[in-house]
Amino acid sequence: MSVVALDGSEPIAEARHSARRFMAEVQAVHGLPVSERAMSMVELVVSELVTNAYKYAPRPCLLDLELSDGAVEISVWDTDPALPAARPADPGRVGQHGLEIAMAVCRSFEVRREPVGKRVKAAIVLADDPGGGPAGHLM
Repeated sequence: MSVVALDGSEPIAEARHSARRFMAEVQAVHGLPVSERAMSMVELVVSELVTNAYKYAPRPCLLDLELSDGAVEISVWDTDPALPAARPADPGRVGQHGLEIAMAVCRSFEVRREPVGKRVKAAIVLADDPGGGPAGHLM
């Protein structure tokens, strides 16, 4: 498990670095295979969720990474109680696709209010299936 309080001048970069360190630790310490896809997707989802927390919520925010059942569970808590919602698909819209992307690449995605603020949780499987596709993706 890795918990990082993000309140510095470069929180999104710090979150991405924390995700990379955690994934390297999963491989080195736990000896679990991590596909290149999983490595990239964890970094992408962490970046998107922390970016949203910093864009829409007052500081601070917390990033929690945990290994569970062959997946990395990503949890981002922030102080804003407003729950995010994916916008309807619009190929002409520039930007604001982060939540859509995160939901599409994760095995599970959950948003819930906390006593203070909210928590966004997502899980990304570590290994790809033998056919080469992402393993564990539930629609």
